[in-house]
Amino acid sequence: MFGLVALLLGLCVISVGIGAGDLSWPALRDDLLAGRLDSDAWQLLLISRVPRTLALLLAGVSLAVAGMMMQMLVRNRYVEPSTAGTMESAALGMLTVALLAPGLPVVGKMLVATAFAMAGTLLFLGILRRVPLRSPFMVPLVGLVLGGVVEATTTFFAYRYEMLQSLRAWTVGDFSGVLRGRYELLWIGLGLSCAAMLAADRYTVVGMGRDFTTNLGLNHRKLLLTGLLIVSAIAAVVVVTVGSIPFLGLIVPNAVSMLLGDNVRRSVPWVALLGGGFVLACDILGRLVHFPYEIPIGTVVGIVGSALFLTLLLNRRTRAG
Repeated sequence: MFGLVALLLGLCVISVGIGAGDLSWPALRDDLLAGRLDSDAWQLLLISRVPRTLALLLAGVSLAVAGMMMQMLVRNRYVEPSTAGTMESAALGMLTVALLAPGLPVVGKMLVATAFAMAGTLLFLGILRRVPLRSPFMVPLVGLVLGGVVEATTTFFAYRYEMLQSLRAWTVGDFSGVLRGRYELLWIGLGLSCAAMLAADRYTVVGMGRDFTTNLGLNHRKLLLTGLLIVSAIAAVVVVTVGSIPFLGLIVPNAVSMLLGDNVRRSVPWVALLGGGFVLACDILGRLVHFPYEIPIGTVVGIVGSALFLTLLLNRRTRAG
């Protein structure tokens, strides 16, 4: 754990130091000693670099925990918000707000996106109950099909009302526009993630089925809806703030499970730290590949994440065989 924390801090330092603008550490030190905290270097650090790094950490931690929580609720290791129609439904909610209530405050947009994400997730669960699932891989397949339908519907209305450019901003994760005052909504996602961590044992029980949960005196339906609300709110917060980041909640929990087993209470801190570190590493990679230009993190995570997911999948099948 200590090594992982040290690695995370190192990635934070690298993230703060990378950018098109020149940021000199000696200049920051000299300005600090002289009391010139309004210098260009300090303004760049406090207004752009630090908020971006914090946003990366918050989004990574939140989505990784949300993915782990969703896997417990659905009882399938290959499900997360981007493979269950949750992210796509949140984007549809954002488009609905932009068309019907463009002046709505950011918090209002988040609430609407959360409602749409929740509705999309419940629809996903409803479909699962009616589809014969002979393989665990059918579950994410159903989610991807549902997400594709929702995304196609969203794209149609965005094209109809000339909002494809805005839709792209919501569906492709990008931290290049993060500044102080434009990322603070992600702290809500961190708070929800902490609530999920505190209730990890309860949701582990929920993952064992309705009968087992009821026999232990817990309200299965209430816990399920609460958990789905937390996952939907996290997805909505991330989409509203920085766009969609695919596969994160799928890769990190599965990697931790392969290393530490299925002890959720023990795994949650590792999932949170690895989620933040993975997003930081992908963002740094996206900024360095074609410096000083950037590749959106949604693209980088999609490429790296899909390759890692296939690796994890093949390793699991090899072990099972």
